[in-house]
Amino acid sequence: MNLSAIREAEDLGHGIHCIDTLQDRPGLACCYLIEHQGEAALIECGTSPGVPGLLATIESLGLRREQIRYLIPTHVHLDHAGGAGLLMRELPQARLVVHPRGARHLIDPSKLIAGATAVYGDEVVRAMYGEILPIESSRVIEADDGARVALGDRELLFVDTPGHARHHFSVWDAQSRGFFTGDTFGLSYRVFDGPAGAFLLPTTTPVQFEPDAWEQTLDRYLSFDPQRMYLTHYGCVENVVQLAAELRQGLRDYQRLARGLGGGAAAGDARHRALKAALLEHSLEALREKHAPASEAFARDWLAMDMDLNAQGLEVWLDKAG
Repeated sequence: MNLSAIREAEDLGHGIHCIDTLQDRPGLACCYLIEHQGEAALIECGTSPGVPGLLATIESLGLRREQIRYLIPTHVHLDHAGGAGLLMRELPQARLVVHPRGARHLIDPSKLIAGATAVYGDEVVRAMYGEILPIESSRVIEADDGARVALGDRELLFVDTPGHARHHFSVWDAQSRGFFTGDTFGLSYRVFDGPAGAFLLPTTTPVQFEPDAWEQTLDRYLSFDPQRMYLTHYGCVENVVQLAAELRQGLRDYQRLARGLGGGAAAGDARHRALKAALLEHSLEALREKHAPASEAFARDWLAMDMDLNAQGLEVWLDKAG
């Protein structure tokens, strides 16, 4: 796949475009361009190999690089922030806005690289994420809970949203009445949309899955009465109250499945394989209930990486809990 090609930018209204970051395959991960009164923000960064195509797409929409005021990864996992350093080099007027717990890792990404290498291996990290560049600290804004930035007279509000990661915020846009949720409203791939609506599942990627904090985050989301959620994986979903209830149930189901396999002495490859299989069957059953237009073979292939990472994260959580 030629990542330097201009990509289709889906117009979601409200001055927002969804742009596929083309990680592994189309429809897996995206970023959002918000434009208002001649200024723009990019929420999520994708990975370094996708940066040339991302910049070309932005320019194809009639925006100059100098108009991008803010680059905003919701958290510092590399599928969201791996391309931040390269993008900042190419966006001369941009400031990076990041959670206070994540800022140091984008200023000096050595620990991020080491952590990803521990999960995926060195060869995969190089292939998936490319060059991960540091960012000058003077260009970094640490956004505490309640912080705001402006695009003309349009404000973006930063809300601390732990559960998936402690270095995670979400971005509230009152104009669209939507949250840019990163991973804390789960995963919902458009390839599974069916007559019963969107299919949503948790993402418990290592190493900071905290279910109690996540349930509080869902409560906080709903307190804003949002009309839509902009997911990094993938796209805009509505029917927020129902999807929040399904995600909450999914989080509880995940904990039940993990506890059923045990921690401590039960840990090891056998536990991982069993948990991954249980999580996948949980998703397949949900897809059947949703009458999703995808075969079981397709779903197994599409969800394989997510199930592997979710199992790893749940195992870390189990072992921490003792």
